[in-house]
Amino acid sequence: MLTLIRGGRIVDPGNMDGVGDILIEEDRIIQIGSNPDPGSAGLSRKPDRVIDAAGKIVSPGLIDMHVHLREPGQEYKETIETGCRAAASGGFTTICCMPNTHPVNDNAQIVEYIISRAKKAGLARVLPVGAISMGLAGNQLSEYSEMKNAGAVAVSDDGRPVSDSLLMRRALEYAKGFGLLVISHCEDLSLSANGSMNEGVTSTRMGLAGIPNAAESIMVLRDIALCELTGAPLHIAHVSTKESVEAIRRAKQRGIPVTAETAPHYFTLTEEAVKNYNTHAKMNPPLRTEKDVAAIQEALADGTLDVIATDHAPHAETEKNLEFDQASNGIVGLETSLALGLNLVGQNILTLPALIEKMSINPAKILGIQNHLVPGAYADITLIDPEVIFEVDADQFKSKGRNTPFNGWQLKGRALLTMVGGRVVFEDL
Repeated sequence: MLTLIRGGRIVDPGNMDGVGDILIEEDRIIQIGSNPDPGSAGLSRKPDRVIDAAGKIVSPGLIDMHVHLREPGQEYKETIETGCRAAASGGFTTICCMPNTHPVNDNAQIVEYIISRAKKAGLARVLPVGAISMGLAGNQLSEYSEMKNAGAVAVSDDGRPVSDSLLMRRALEYAKGFGLLVISHCEDLSLSANGSMNEGVTSTRMGLAGIPNAAESIMVLRDIALCELTGAPLHIAHVSTKESVEAIRRAKQRGIPVTAETAPHYFTLTEEAVKNYNTHAKMNPPLRTEKDVAAIQEALADGTLDVIATDHAPHAETEKNLEFDQASNGIVGLETSLALGLNLVGQNILTLPALIEKMSINPAKILGIQNHLVPGAYADITLIDPEVIFEVDADQFKSKGRNTPFNGWQLKGRALLTMVGGRVVFEDL
């Protein structure tokens, strides 16, 4: 199969930004530039397909470092296939899936199962994240060597913090030896216990137990200290507070090997979204205040926050249609993330290349994978229409999850085509 993507604005931060064409043979890019010639590549035939990308953005495939696929064990919420279908629809070619499945992904067998199911689905590359501790219990480290050999790229107890500081130190040291990234869920459970939203005037007015910013920032500071102690790379998940941003900024200035992510809901929504006890806006960490949103946006702009990830967390309707403090935490995000990110571009908070960097290039760097559009590379490509306006309709999601606070929103910009290894896995041209 010979495919030509013609006339799009190729945005590959650190590599190129300009109008050009990409010639793809089977699963690889073979030429890139103006009017690539199959003949010069030793090919005598014309392209089997020409994709007109005029007026569109051609970017390296988007990468989501933080997704909950629920399989094995909670297939009623999501399966690897439906999650990958949602990823492809959202423009993502690669996703990292968190280990809080049932059973927990804390061994080679579960890693291998996830990879085999993803290959069978054939829709997106799935990189499993193994558990830091056995059963996410925070008592004993998982077998990192076996999980690494099976295909895991990182370890995390996401959904729960590693409360034991010595265990977290050992996790960083052990993971470093195997070339695994540690992804930290930063939460002090003694401060967040029984809380269901951000602590403040709104939680008091609503009669709900609150979660203070310090529940996150205290653990961010601890994990930065352990990162400095061990010299092991640390990635901090779903940053939501001003205090956390300030701690990460200072750590980077001191040369500590820490990276961090936030999610679209943390730079788009405030705690006001939970008014009327809207459980679709209930998540952990919770939505914060306007000053926190402003700090998150500033940190994205100045590079303190490296990555935009979704923390895609599908739930069944029965798990959200409950009293607010009893409802499950989390929202789906794979099919709205790109448009919400493009909204930052529209507000002049990020440039388009900076957005692509945070949704594609930086995740690849952190994970240690190649994701530039260069000859010889796998053709993982996202074609984006930055001007199309659409209304979010959760009933049309490819994901099984419908739990989104963005249902009914008018958004601008979406993926028109997603290509993984030269094969089109989603198309809406």
